[in-house]
Amino acid sequence: MDHENHMRHALRLAENARAADEVPIGAVIVREDQLLGEGYNQNIFAEDPTAHGEVVALREACAYLNNYRLTGPTTLYVTLEPCPMCFYAMVHARVARLVYGAPDPKTGYTQFFDADHLARFNHQIEVIPGVLADECAEVLRTFFREKRDRGKRKWIKQAHQPPEG
Repeated sequence: MDHENHMRHALRLAENARAADEVPIGAVIVREDQLLGEGYNQNIFAEDPTAHGEVVALREACAYLNNYRLTGPTTLYVTLEPCPMCFYAMVHARVARLVYGAPDPKTGYTQFFDADHLARFNHQIEVIPGVLADECAEVLRTFFREKRDRGKRKWIKQAHQPPEG
């Protein structure tokens, strides 16, 4: 499998999220190099806390296959290590392999599930971390730097200051 090529596709999808001022995470699901589904973060647009790129891609892939299970050797590529919600969704969908770019030291599933916990799942996912990790991390760093530079946090602080007088 061409992991870098599929991860670059996920990075292009992350750009769609960034353009919509969503956290720039993209995901694709393939089976034997056939695209089954793709997605990017759409939480704000969809007003849906579950609209992570991985979940959007899973929904599309399942609809494409007319099945809530992704049968066969499916691989989900995502630019950032999935959160626990997304990882559980992959287990339930029976994704065979997860390939992710940048690690998420705050909310990535590896911060919550140790090897013993993962071993108890009724489905095991092969995990390949760190594909194009630097590029994936840079997309996120740039997004949050630009967001800070626009003064978003300053506005929040000003809105919560007591009135002068």
